[in-house]
Amino acid sequence: MPRSAHLAQRTESIVPFHAVELFKSAQALSQAGHDIISLGIGEPDFTAPTPVVEALKKAADQGLTQYTPPAGTPALREALSRYYAEYFQAQVAPERIIITAGASGALSLVCLSMINPGDEILMPDPSYPANQNFIVSAGGVPKLIPTEAAHRFHLTAADIEAHWGPNTRGVLIASPNNPTGASINPDDLRALVAAVRARDGFIIMDEIYLGLYYETAPQSALCIDDDIVIINSFSKYFHMTGWRLGWAILPPELNQTAEKLAASLSICAPSLAQHAALACFQDECLNIYEERRLAFKARRDYLVPALEAIGFDIPVHPDGAFYIYADMSKFGADSYQFSQHLLNAAHVAAVPGIDFGPHFASRMLRFSYATDQSRLEQAIARMDQLLNAGG
Repeated sequence: MPRSAHLAQRTESIVPFHAVELFKSAQALSQAGHDIISLGIGEPDFTAPTPVVEALKKAADQGLTQYTPPAGTPALREALSRYYAEYFQAQVAPERIIITAGASGALSLVCLSMINPGDEILMPDPSYPANQNFIVSAGGVPKLIPTEAAHRFHLTAADIEAHWGPNTRGVLIASPNNPTGASINPDDLRALVAAVRARDGFIIMDEIYLGLYYETAPQSALCIDDDIVIINSFSKYFHMTGWRLGWAILPPELNQTAEKLAASLSICAPSLAQHAALACFQDECLNIYEERRLAFKARRDYLVPALEAIGFDIPVHPDGAFYIYADMSKFGADSYQFSQHLLNAAHVAAVPGIDFGPHFASRMLRFSYATDQSRLEQAIARMDQLLNAGG
């Protein structure tokens, strides 16, 4: 390596996304003329509704392309405040909301604001791998704690008591979780929060899938503890992945620090996206989002029993997001090799468990139902033929 290309030591701790290689293989097969059904991608197949797109065009025509305040436009922060009160029973002052370049921007800002070099942050195994890298980038040390199906693959108060060490400063959790699609039980969350607070720790909660629920209407974790740091985004429920717009909800004492960092690190979130996002809260758009939420629920209601019928075990049925965390032990001992087999023989892509933590790596797959119902049915038929009919 040339002297000018010295790498920071922290880059050695960056967690890779092994599924990238799988999807490179899928792309090569697709380019070779094979019909690949992806049940791996964590991106809605729906896109922004027409009123949001029209609002973007209008903002562009009006020249609303200048920098916004670092914390975001007042109008969007106020709209989110009203949204939390109406849909998630949480009273959030607009001043506590900071608009960011996606949930990634929010996580980066929060980790840089709260984590010192050497600080240990507890996370569940399984969890979304990229979240570890935000901790590492701030100089922190992510510590994955094996979870169990009995607790819906979430951390518990007992986990906090067993694994909290002298360098532990807080936890980073998500509900609903990626890759499981499972929400944390409210009583378990209360107990976990109490255990963390008893140790003077902080809680960062990723609620990016909060709006995609299929059983009990959700409450934000803020209803349990108003000082929890919340991460959310317009990417999943609002179907604006490439628009790069998210937000964090912060305790008042963090607001000034986070805004100061935002002013230097990003100046502001994309201004046109902020102006367009106001349309998300119009009744017309909210009705569309509700229809799409129910469409995701219908896909879940089809895919969970369909996967079980062809031999997968689903230890925790998902109640949110658009993922199913399935045990493939019946078919082998290595989920990565099995995912390659599915891809090459059935042309169905799914993410192996290795990407979400070591504890379940060898036997779990993540299936996404962020694709059309007809394609889900085709995928099941192909896998059934391969696995159960000697195809």
